[in-house]
Amino acid sequence: MDAVLEKVHDNDLELKVSRQNADDRPSRAEAEAAVRTLIRWAGDNPSREGLLDTPKRVAKAYEEFFAGYGQDPAEILAKTFEDVNGYDDMVVMRGIQVQSHCEHHMVPISGLAHVAYMPKDRVVGISKLARITETYAKRLQTQETMTAQIADAIETYLKPKGVAVVIDATHACMGCRGVRHPDVYTITRQFRGVFKDTTVEQKFWTLVRG
Repeated sequence: MDAVLEKVHDNDLELKVSRQNADDRPSRAEAEAAVRTLIRWAGDNPSREGLLDTPKRVAKAYEEFFAGYGQDPAEILAKTFEDVNGYDDMVVMRGIQVQSHCEHHMVPISGLAHVAYMPKDRVVGISKLARITETYAKRLQTQETMTAQIADAIETYLKPKGVAVVIDATHACMGCRGVRHPDVYTITRQFRGVFKDTTVEQKFWTLVRG
């Protein structure tokens, strides 16, 4: 399966997983064989006791790490509620745990996401904001792309007055290799619609900071 940009509206593009090559997906046995090859390439023996079951464990772990490829954002955000007694202010979920993997080195990205939207005529269950974040996090990612994807999904399927997404995370590819700066945090943000207004944006930051 390949990640590609697909047109969802006249002027909107969204990164989606192409099903065109779904039949080409390797089997679990092939995935485990690839792990054994990597162990050998690293200089160890995949047949020794401590590594014997490692290929199975890695394949199982990858199913968890990259579960987002099998999740549909449209389905997650499909059920909404219109009876909110006139509620028309922002909905903010702060401190959503983000565990993703860098698409360049396949090592962890760890941090927090703050997600908000301003409802127009309907709201979604608050757990769905965490789920949509997790859907995109559990894929091979860059932080910039992930931030835009979460905003795109909320904007596309809820059609709110505005949406805000901020991700504050560390990258293991910065900490354990290369420049080796483990305590550097990367902040990415997307403000759409009414959140581009300075007053609304300031209110968002006030709520996020508690």
